[in-house]
Amino acid sequence: MIQYPTKRKPMKESAISTKNRGMSLEYDLNLTNEYYRAHQLANVHKKPTPIQVVSVSYPSRNKAKIVEAYYKTPSTTDYNGVTLGVYFDFEAKEVTDMNRFALPRIHDHQIQHLKDVMFHQGCAFLIIRFVKHDLTFFVPFEKFYHELSITSLRSIPLSWFQAECDIIPHGFTPPINYLPHVHQWIKEKHVK
Repeated sequence: MIQYPTKRKPMKESAISTKNRGMSLEYDLNLTNEYYRAHQLANVHKKPTPIQVVSVSYPSRNKAKIVEAYYKTPSTTDYNGVTLGVYFDFEAKEVTDMNRFALPRIHDHQIQHLKDVMFHQGCAFLIIRFVKHDLTFFVPFEKFYHELSITSLRSIPLSWFQAECDIIPHGFTPPINYLPHVHQWIKEKHVK
């Protein structure tokens, strides 16, 4: 146990906030994408969620605060970018269940969007992290969609990801180096 110099007692685990628990994958991806942009490897950005602002509070001139807003339209996926002249688009999901990815976690409009990206010869994929196993997978959308179309279950087991998808090892710089998997996909699809 680490002791603070001020002799303050460390926080109990239950006292630690869980409000950003699902943000660690997003945080790692944002750092990774900054690295890719800085090194001219890819131009990747997180897509903003489109909202309609209804009410704003102005307690002071420089402290405007959105009080009420609604989603304009369902957002598509989390990230998009380009590398080696090829467009790519992906959704990122963290899974807290030990052994399965629940299919309701990915929405019909997101599936349709990724299908459209594939139709136009772009690279569509998912990055799925099983938090309790500390495993992050690169999931080509073609494989995911095929499994989705043949399964009668409401989830896909971890064993399927382990058998069918590549693990993205955790690194320091960048934290989630998924770009080699995108480059491999490009090489396989564009070599005739």
